Amino acid sequence: MKRCASLFLAAVLASLTAGAVEPGVKVSVLDNAVLCVRATHVPEDVPDQIRAAAVPQHLAGAVLDLRFADAAAGNAAGYFIHRKLPLVVLVNSQTSGTAAALATELRQSAAAILIGSTNVPADSASGELKPDIVVDVSAAEEKKFQEDPFLRTAESLDGLQTTNLLAFVDHTSEADLVRKHIKDGDDDGEPEAPRVEPKQPVVRDPALARAIDLLEAVAALNR
Repeated sequence: MKRCASLFLAAVLASLTAGAVEPGVKVSVLDNAVLCVRATHVPEDVPDQIRAAAVPQHLAGAVLDLRFADAAAGNAAGYFIHRKLPLVVLVNSQTSGTAAALATELRQSAAAILIGSTNVPADSASGELKPDIVVDVSAAEEKKFQEDPFLRTAESLDGLQTTNLLAFVDHTSEADLVRKHIKDGDDDGEPEAPRVEPKQPVVRDPALARAIDLLEAVAALNR
């Protein structure tokens, strides 16, 4: 009797496991301006999952994280191509299969910039996949950062100290410009109160941080 019960329980667990749904795409907006989409398997309904996340219309750009990804639906590129947003694709040594083919397609069709490690393997369908911007970070560290991009590690702190594209961008706020005009006699009105923006956590994932810096720098230059 006990053996039958055990076999029945094992069968139920096996059926549940076989029918289990893989975790959905992780969608977030970083720095209030950059769409970040992360998934090890990019499904056909990725556009629906992004829309369901209530993503704002006005964005500086998008990051598609394909590190450790090995599969992507054939229509996955459509959303990013049609949105016409500046796009960065993150890759690493374990980006392979149709996910690697997706990265190559987005580079060609959406002018995406690839950021990642140097030892990205060749994909039989799309040829050799090499990042445009190289990031020296171990796979073990990248796993941690995918779970928590704000994680403080010695490697992440060193990476952020060596590269910061936004250092070359003018961050003068509108309030600062108003005060400057008043001081120079260009405006007799009252100065506007400075905008108080919520403090944003620092992204310490080296690859993701470079992607955000690049997209925000491009957006600032376009303004």
